Order: sequence, then structure tokens, then C-alpha cells
Amino acid sequence: MPRRSNVFIKVSGDEYLNPKFQEWIRELNQTSWVVICVGGGTQINEEFVRRGIPTQQHGPMGRETETFAERQIARDILEINQADLEDQLAEMGIHVVVTIPVVSIGEVLCHVNGDQMVRTAYLGFDSLYVVTTPERVEKKKSQFTNLPKVKVIAF
Repeated sequence: MPRRSNVFIKVSGDEYLNPKFQEWIRELNQTSWVVICVGGGTQINEEFVRRGIPTQQHGPMGRETETFAERQIARDILEINQADLEDQLAEMGIHVVVTIPVVSIGEVLCHVNGDQMVRTAYLGFDSLYVVTTPERVEKKKSQFTNLPKVKVIAF
């Protein structure tokens, strides 16, 4: 039996519930082992605004937060997106690994820009995808021109 390829997908928080994305995952999951890293920038911004927290500039590594409480809020939003996607896919009979772009180093909560997660996963995966909104495709493609295994797509 041939080895299943392994695929890493970073999906925007604006696209993870898109039925076309989910159907694509169903097809991909039949031939590949799939890991999905779900984002949530728009939802995090909305929650920060709702709570009166200024939205910080995004540096080259992603969102910069000033307090542990802000990092916890952002992580909570990402975990909600993670659970939503896991539930949606499970209802479709699709079982994949869904993760978020947050790591703990020691006991320090570190948010990682999803695009950086793609770079981190690059050497371990056979194929990598960045799923984004149509208006962001060209910008994302330019960010990954030096990584030939990465494909940027929109649905």
C-alpha cells in the first residue's frame, strides 16, 4: 500500500467555514493525511474592538499584543474556530487534525502568524496550502514565491 502524502493547510478565519473549502478537504482527505491550521484575525480584531482593546499593527511575525490577557482572548477566538471546524468536518465524516497558530514555549503563550506556521511546517510536509480570500491571493503568493511546495488558493 503506498504511503499517504501529508498535507499542511493554513486556512484563514474568513474561509474555514466555506462549504467549498470543506468539500475540498473531504476530497483531499481520501488520499492524504491532512493537518489544518485555522486562523482568526478578523474575529480577533472584532473581539478586541468589542472589548475596547486597540488593535495593534501586525509586524512581520503577526499580531503584536501587549498583555497576557490579550493573548488569551486571541487564543480563545482561535480555539473557537478550531472547535467549529472540527465539528463541521466531523458532521461530514471527515477526520483530520485541526490546530491553531499558538505555541507554548516554557510557560509563555506565543502567537505565531499562520504564514509563519506554513514556513515552520515546510520541511515536514509533502504539500502545503494557504487558503485565503480571493482579494488576498496575489499578496500571499508573493510571500511564498521562494517556497515551491506552497500553493495559495481561494474558493
